[in-house]
Amino acid sequence: MRRYEVGTVKDGTVRYYFVREKETLAIEPLTAKYLKHYISSNYSPNTARRAAYALCFYLEYLNGKRMKLTEPYDLSFDEQYQHFTGFLSWLKQIPYKTEDKRIPRNKTCNAYLKDVFRFYSFIESEYPDTGYLKVLSYQQTVAVNAVGVRKTLRYRTFKGYLKDEERDVRAASQEEVLDTLKACTNCRDQLLILMMAELGFRLGEILGIDYTKDIDYDTHEVKVRFRSDNENEARAKNAEERRGKLSEDTFLFLLHYISEYRELLQYQTFLFINIAGDTKGKPLKPASVYDMFERMEKKTGVKLTPHMIRRYFGNLRYESGWALELISYAYGHRHLETTKDYLDIIDSRLIDASNRFYEETKDIYGVDELLRRR
Repeated sequence: MRRYEVGTVKDGTVRYYFVREKETLAIEPLTAKYLKHYISSNYSPNTARRAAYALCFYLEYLNGKRMKLTEPYDLSFDEQYQHFTGFLSWLKQIPYKTEDKRIPRNKTCNAYLKDVFRFYSFIESEYPDTGYLKVLSYQQTVAVNAVGVRKTLRYRTFKGYLKDEERDVRAASQEEVLDTLKACTNCRDQLLILMMAELGFRLGEILGIDYTKDIDYDTHEVKVRFRSDNENEARAKNAEERRGKLSEDTFLFLLHYISEYRELLQYQTFLFINIAGDTKGKPLKPASVYDMFERMEKKTGVKLTPHMIRRYFGNLRYESGWALELISYAYGHRHLETTKDYLDIIDSRLIDASNRFYEETKDIYGVDELLRRR
């Protein structure tokens, strides 16, 4: 039985996380101070929640070893290395969630350990006499921002992380999107899928749309705006703002949806709301969207997720000839490599493109002439 649990408390629209003992309800003070700092630093709610669960798991790990939070500072380099790689191995042996049997992926385990290291870095900055982690080495890289200004970034890294597996998330097919659309029983869910397919926005960005400010009803454009206080905890990633455009048909469907639920929508500004139950009229939350997709899967046999639709958006436009840079901007990615990972740029397509190129430029090097000279 686990000794620790994650708790939350709201102060206005801000949600704070903490870790406490399940039996005594005593809050672990160092982790609480760090998690409060995390929220104050304007990290997203999802990132803060992950950090809380990472520290909760780590406290369970320490409890099994009969260690206190600051004791790893007293270990030698080799002992620290064994301690933290042991934490990664320990994570691989426990269910990701208590209600299922799934084991966390290597990438998730690494993310949890990185959160633990951030916690220790915070402790070192707050209490300089505590010590430092010997297994973290300093490295630096040069980053260039959008206007070409170069900045040297110095960071700490660890050599013992698990090797990340390749993501097995694929893009949805057009047939899967259409089948799920037809299975929806209300126009809200249909509009949600249509807008994800046409805008390529993240789920949090879609759910954060303010229909009074973020939609240009003349140009049919929808904006992503960064807000840290959304009631449904949806927000734009990386604090970036950008826009996308809806087709004429989907825009008309949007107007139909607003008309259909105008009596509920008039009391707040979120576009997507709950349309039934005790939370009727309240902003729609991500968990409710995933529940909807699970219901659709039971009806159709088609497994679909918001991220699969987001990948579908990019692949459809890539096949239509959109430049990679344009798709990357539409996605809100900071790096082209991330965009490439989303697209099905497979070897066969590369070979086909190479064959066409060589056919069109077969005389560029004059190889026939070189052979005749031999």
